[in-house]
Amino acid sequence: MNELYSSLARLAVRHGVNVQKGQPLVIRADVRDREFAELCAREAYEAGASRVSVDWKDQKLTRMDYEYQSAETLSDIGMWIHDREAERHAKGACYLSVISDAPGYLKGTDPEKRSAFQRAYAERMDDLQKYTMNNEGQWCVVGVPSEDWAAAVFPDLSREEAFRKLEEAIFDVSRVRSGADPIEEWHEHDRELIAHAKALNRCQFESLHFTSSLGTDLTVGLVSDHIWVGGGGTTPQGVYFDPNIPTEEIFCMPHREKVNGVVYASKPLAWNGTLIENFHLVFKDGRVTEVYAEKEEEALKQLVGFDEGSSHLGEVALVPYDSPVSRSGILFLNTLYDENAACHLALGSCYPENISGGLTMNDDELKAAGGNVSRQHVDFMFGTSDLCADGIMSDGTAVPVFRNGNFTKEM
Repeated sequence: MNELYSSLARLAVRHGVNVQKGQPLVIRADVRDREFAELCAREAYEAGASRVSVDWKDQKLTRMDYEYQSAETLSDIGMWIHDREAERHAKGACYLSVISDAPGYLKGTDPEKRSAFQRAYAERMDDLQKYTMNNEGQWCVVGVPSEDWAAAVFPDLSREEAFRKLEEAIFDVSRVRSGADPIEEWHEHDRELIAHAKALNRCQFESLHFTSSLGTDLTVGLVSDHIWVGGGGTTPQGVYFDPNIPTEEIFCMPHREKVNGVVYASKPLAWNGTLIENFHLVFKDGRVTEVYAEKEEEALKQLVGFDEGSSHLGEVALVPYDSPVSRSGILFLNTLYDENAACHLALGSCYPENISGGLTMNDDELKAAGGNVSRQHVDFMFGTSDLCADGIMSDGTAVPVFRNGNFTKEM
């Protein structure tokens, strides 16, 4: 397994963030993942990074903060936190986030406190959000297993067996295998995603109409001059990187005022330390007008009501049902993985790269073009084995895009 962890670290550093010679790297990780963070740091230095900084956290201490601190204290986000990030941006840093948290680890803590912190942090860091949303610097999210996460995914197994099974699954869907170079396989994978994106871009649909047996019947209007993106992104300096390991999606920009119908989630949503389950949303003229969830409905309402833009969509993503993550048959209870097993939507901010000229637009210009602006961007999954999607042309013609959860031959 040491070989595979080293290979995953190499993939994350050399292809994920693709750290450049003389560039600083910031790693964000839980203290439980110290050994993997060390592998990534060494890999980054060997790639020529000028400095590697690690922002540590501890899941148990984070829970204590919510249990014992007041909402006022949690909302006190020091200016030094903002200034530290601004300095990193000025120096052209890239960011690697290592995730392994247990699903729902903040369950039972005060939702008002969680919301207060989220709002205060988002407001303090608002002017820095574009650094990653606009791909001004490279960033990547990669997962490693933890015992608590594995126990939630495989509750019927012993903790050791669960950990090993999650470990194997993460390596598999990340295309990390013994004796092979995952970077070469990722280059080929990215080429396939880019080919799907090009096919969709040639169509320039006005909207997509989704239906599934869960009850989804949703029309998602697309902005004019939209750009479907698959694979990685590119910085203004021409550095290619892959933001998510794994990734199976091709994504685009919905029109913030042209989404109508109902969408039923096909997987739970892990958000802000909670696990929202069995939920659906109703949209009218782009805005969420009704929400329902069997579990953690209050958290869902807080997400939708976080700010004006969080009740609109910022992303629509197509993911084949036969993707490696889906074929694993595992519900990872983690958005990074589960969103790559199913088509998904995102509440909140759009990605400016999804519209022609978007990377040079300010917020007002993005909104005028139909893009959405928010301090949130939260993905939730709605893809199923029987999901169908039609692309609607300007003359009303319907073109099959998805049938039975997968791309049609034309796409």
